[in-house]
Amino acid sequence: MEDKNKKFILWFDQVGIADVASVGGKNASLGEMYTTLVPKGIRVPNGFVITAYAYRYFIEKEGLTSFIKETLKDLDTEDIKNLQKKGKAIREKIIASNVPDEIEKEIAEAYKNLSSAYNMDEADTAVRSSATAEDLPGASFAGEHETYLNVVGEKNILESVKMAMASLWNDRAISYRVDKGFDHFDVALSVGVQKMVRSDKGSSGVMFTIDTESGFKDVVEIDASWGLGEMVVQGKVTPDSYLIFKPTLNQGFRSIVKKSIGSKENKMIYTSTSSVQVHDVTKSVKEIKVAPKERNIFVLNNEEILTLSRWALEIEKHYTEKAGKEMPMDMEWAKDGITGELFIVQARPETVQSEKKHNSITEYKLTTKEEPIVVGIAVGTKIASGKAHIITDVKKLNEFQKGEILVTEITDPDWEPIMKIASAIITEKGGRTSHAAIVSRELGIPAVVGTGDALSKLKTGQMITVDTSSGTSGNVFDGKLEWQEEVHDITSLPDTKTKVCMNIGSPESAFMNSFIPNKGVGLAREEFIIASSIKVHPNALLNFENIKSKVLKDKIEEATLGYENKVDFYVDKLAEGIGQICAAFYPNDVIVRFSDFKTNEYATLLGGEEYEPKEENPMLGWRGASR
Repeated sequence: MEDKNKKFILWFDQVGIADVASVGGKNASLGEMYTTLVPKGIRVPNGFVITAYAYRYFIEKEGLTSFIKETLKDLDTEDIKNLQKKGKAIREKIIASNVPDEIEKEIAEAYKNLSSAYNMDEADTAVRSSATAEDLPGASFAGEHETYLNVVGEKNILESVKMAMASLWNDRAISYRVDKGFDHFDVALSVGVQKMVRSDKGSSGVMFTIDTESGFKDVVEIDASWGLGEMVVQGKVTPDSYLIFKPTLNQGFRSIVKKSIGSKENKMIYTSTSSVQVHDVTKSVKEIKVAPKERNIFVLNNEEILTLSRWALEIEKHYTEKAGKEMPMDMEWAKDGITGELFIVQARPETVQSEKKHNSITEYKLTTKEEPIVVGIAVGTKIASGKAHIITDVKKLNEFQKGEILVTEITDPDWEPIMKIASAIITEKGGRTSHAAIVSRELGIPAVVGTGDALSKLKTGQMITVDTSSGTSGNVFDGKLEWQEEVHDITSLPDTKTKVCMNIGSPESAFMNSFIPNKGVGLAREEFIIASSIKVHPNALLNFENIKSKVLKDKIEEATLGYENKVDFYVDKLAEGIGQICAAFYPNDVIVRFSDFKTNEYATLLGGEEYEPKEENPMLGWRGASR
């Protein structure tokens, strides 16, 4: 039997989780899924792997080791210019070198066979880096190395493989290894070449079997946007978001407990499908604007959401059994716009929330009440203040000072050296699974993403306060506000004979509050769900077609995006709010109280003034059962 560790090329069906040292975590996982989960009905595109052995063979044969060691002699990762200069020199040297003929020949043959398997002359592929570190526990290389999409033709495959290998020497990767104390030469790079899913004509996104914000383990979280998935992964769009409750999904119910529509302004598509027309693998895809009609509808229908969720549970179950411990998963999915088929294109264990211990809860509270100047999606549950520093050009990263608050459009892995020294992060684009969100969670700093207007509302040098302590909405305030921090040790709470239930106002805080010992929910008020999730008067939705004010009609249209039938919007959002609270405390009882809005409170909802009388004393007026 041939030794896998001495092969240049391995196919997905030849590798699995046991082969991480040879092919890296990403490729090992693709092989694992292709071998064990495709037979169970989960679609995974086929592909092959250029091994870590091939990388080391290339580096040694071309005499690159001594050059790299010499270049890194006086490396200072704290000096951004020094790091950038040295990283660039190494990458350029690798790209300028020739891949040995023996490796080149095997790559060309494998690409030809992959194309034939899909009845194509030249298959469109994704070329993905997959780092491997032998005997280095705790090494995680997610997002550090390059991926190239729509790579077509033998020449472009070879070029992109070389560029992927060079990305082992990206600034962020060098910095990470130094921070972790790893020897640079203990780490190698494997490259996966996988048949692309035509999601450029369809949709794609990411999926977790854990709530990425709270660590609540009983939900599947799906983010979805039009076009290729890099837009979601890189945080360049604010995607649609869906939450699915695992326990009742396993029992056969249609357990979608939340659907949120994202703005999805842009999408990534193929530049061309011809290798003749694509000479530069970094320009094989392009970004275009999404048509308003597509922006205003949900990317996935309910059946697709449920199919992906069932696959997610199957993948989590497999990896949990394999690891012998609970293993929440982080996955990427894609929908082929030509065939309509769904695929899983990547899966790895989730390593941020799943590792956290919920022995204590730190509560952050602002002591003053101010109006926010910028609002977005909250990441984390903390508060921080500092001077804003707007950076829109990666060349100006060296100007950023420790303790400042980074304000930018989006971040990518190149920004990580300065993200590590920021006290908070604010981005204009991206959702809860964007790069900025993932890194800020890992670093334990608050972030507000998908603000849409941070660059125009904030100025460099402005003192600001970032607050992500109040559910899913993140707020940015002008000035340095005061706040309190209180640590609650929940392991020392005594047992009680009385059933201690919780009062839950907002569905957004339910998952986080579920970690506090409880016997369910004694009071969940519909008013809070209506005020926070619906925001429109029920009569304005019932009589939407008869509303004469164009301004009011436009505001309601914006609030109800994704819903042609406005009554369905009210019913769905109320059901989702109640469902999210029930999911958080399942299987304990949740007592929901019907709406007891007073007329003056109903009047504050969109369109409310049209339907509510002005009463002298609303407390004793038209409310409760009398309505």
